[in-house]
Amino acid sequence: MPRLLAAAVTCVLSAALAVGAALGIVALLGVTPDQPNVPLVTFPTSSGASSDTDPGPTATPAGTR
Repeated sequence: MPRLLAAAVTCVLSAALAVGAALGIVALLGVTPDQPNVPLVTFPTSSGASSDTDPGPTATPAGTR
């Protein structure tokens, strides 16, 4: 009986340790600050360009191509 009790207590403690570690990792991942969405490259825009001329390169976000 003492061995069975020791095995049961060991299983319960190891399960509790695993759950605690998982919750700790999730909490640490939630602490990371959001990165600002600032483009690395910007192109000057001309306000007087007509629609007949080529406007030149434009900055497009990477996810919208």
